[in-house]
Amino acid sequence: MPPGKTERHPGVGVAILAKAPLAGFAKTRLIPHLGAEGAAGLQRWLLQRTVRTALSAGIGPVTLWCAPDTTHHDFAMCRAFGPLALHRQPDGDLGYRMLAAIAETTTPAGTLVIGTDCPALTPDLLRLAANTLAGHDAVVVPAEDGGYVLIGMRQAASRVFDTVDWSTGHVMAQTRARLAEMDWRWQEFAPLWDVDRGEDLERLNAYFPASLDKASA
Repeated sequence: MPPGKTERHPGVGVAILAKAPLAGFAKTRLIPHLGAEGAAGLQRWLLQRTVRTALSAGIGPVTLWCAPDTTHHDFAMCRAFGPLALHRQPDGDLGYRMLAAIAETTTPAGTLVIGTDCPALTPDLLRLAANTLAGHDAVVVPAEDGGYVLIGMRQAASRVFDTVDWSTGHVMAQTRARLAEMDWRWQEFAPLWDVDRGEDLERLNAYFPASLDKASA
């Protein structure tokens, strides 16, 4: 399938939740391994890769939800990659922020929400997730650590994000329980890895050596 084309279901938005690559603010769990500046450099690489991936998928409008606000120059630089709307992330826990991103996206066929921690996400996978929403209420790509790297929903539903133990290995199991309680039809894809801990850096370097070059620059 040519880049930028969907198989059968256009009009699915992609909402990216991202932290600005500020030293001491981004990728804090990696600071003991990379230093504050190195962790910020890695976040810059992850941010740019994620935005390029979302735009390349060509499934619908891409929105970058920025923390702490939209003014950081790296967010503005990402707009050079293609059509990209910037919004400030609201205050609240991760579930509230994801719910807000879905609720404010106007695409008729639903919204995919992703972060910037999973360099293994590809345009093809985003297209597949978007197409899946044609016949399901939700789609999820689990993370190997027990969370998830993508959730897509045809409509916003706060119950999916209620009383979830964010940043723990219980997130995916609790999300399954919420979806089942709502009697939603959902599909899961194979788990992917993300970059959150020191032990993730070895695999990151094996697959994407340029990422750590950016971190040390």
